[in-house]
Amino acid sequence: MHKLIHRVKTLFIQQLYKRTALVLSIMFCIGIIAGLWNTYRLSSKLIKSQVLQNASHYAETIQAARTLYSEVVTRAKTVEGISITHDYKIIEGGIPIPATFLIELGQYIQLENPGMSVRLYSNYPFPSRQAEGGPRDNFEVKAMRYLEKKPNSEFYRFVKFQGRPSFRYAQADIMKPSCVSCHNNHPDSPKKDWKVGDVRGVLEITQPLDRIIKTTNAGLRDTFLTLAGLSVLGIIGMTLIISKLRHTSKELEKRVVERTAELATEKEKSESLLLNILPEQIAQRLKQGHHQIADGFAEVTILFADIVGFTQLSEKILPEDLVILLNKIFSEFDKLSDRHGLEKIKTIGDAYMVASGLPIPRADHAKAAAEMALDMQQEISKFNLQHNFELCIRIGINTGPVVAGVIGTKKYIYDLWGDAVNTASRMESHGIPGTIQVSTKTYDLLHNQYIFQERGAIVVKGKGEMKTYLLIGRKV
Repeated sequence: MHKLIHRVKTLFIQQLYKRTALVLSIMFCIGIIAGLWNTYRLSSKLIKSQVLQNASHYAETIQAARTLYSEVVTRAKTVEGISITHDYKIIEGGIPIPATFLIELGQYIQLENPGMSVRLYSNYPFPSRQAEGGPRDNFEVKAMRYLEKKPNSEFYRFVKFQGRPSFRYAQADIMKPSCVSCHNNHPDSPKKDWKVGDVRGVLEITQPLDRIIKTTNAGLRDTFLTLAGLSVLGIIGMTLIISKLRHTSKELEKRVVERTAELATEKEKSESLLLNILPEQIAQRLKQGHHQIADGFAEVTILFADIVGFTQLSEKILPEDLVILLNKIFSEFDKLSDRHGLEKIKTIGDAYMVASGLPIPRADHAKAAAEMALDMQQEISKFNLQHNFELCIRIGINTGPVVAGVIGTKKYIYDLWGDAVNTASRMESHGIPGTIQVSTKTYDLLHNQYIFQERGAIVVKGKGEMKTYLLIGRKV
């Protein structure tokens, strides 16, 4: 673990040295981005703080004006000839009620501050303001509910309002002592049981933010351009200096890397080629210096397969097409050998040879060979359907001891020797087209798991009479 950490650390330092200019450029960019982000964050906080403060001040001023006016109105009620009403403009001696005064004050503020809106609404609007005096949108409903529960708090949101980014601020309009009697005794009042401290409505102030945001973004853009220009100049200067210092080193490194890559590529090709013709374990032993490799195996299963009718087919089609067809069939067989864990030994013409149980011994070598044989029959059937041929395969299987190894110094091949190999070859050559013929030894290992048909005794070249069996399929 310590060595791995040391290697990673060394590699990191080397890469850092090789790409100094890139690293510095990235650091500059990160610094610029971090600075801009921090500036943007601070600007956003400043905007929010400023608009909240402005709205709060407006609200306090408006509420103070209303309180003062309410006290004046309370005293004016005793003056003969003065009428306090929302229709004061059409009544002689009329003066506005406090709510009307507050609404008109808000309208005046809106005229003086384009884009800003001041609104007073309540769950209990007077009949004259029924159409517009209650909550009109989701924000106002939420503000009303929130401030009824927490009348001394503030409720605000940064939202889109009338298509513009805006700050909407609301605070509770709390019933003052000077207003209770008026509201409870007014003939048009929708609520007659007001008490001091009740929330009679909400005062909302909305401020558009697009101008502020536009000004802020313009400042950020100018700051970014300035920082970017300075950074580019700095990076260019450092790059020129570093390039001059490292030019010779880079040339040497480039040559070393190219040569190393060429050697690595050639090595990979050699190893890949070796693994294509030899089992991995055998290839490793050859690379380690073992010149003569020969191993004895007490029991393996050998399979020979021959494509019946392929010789006659070769007389009817072009050689190139023949090789293409054979390659398709044997490529599928190669996949089967990988799937079942068998070792492909060789192909001779249209014959295919594999062995099970070597170079790594396995207890189920006979079963693996039987499974591959059955799958090979299925592959030939698929091939015939796809290409409209009538090929069939003859397979022979035998089990016994063998010697396996590599001999010679040219054109290496991993091969098998022994009587078991010869018998397996005879099982194939003396078999019936389209069947899988196995020896008694293989049958003894598999008859509990597979269905067999006894073929009886046949005369085998070089062996005399032998009792053989045909593998039909798997037992359910």
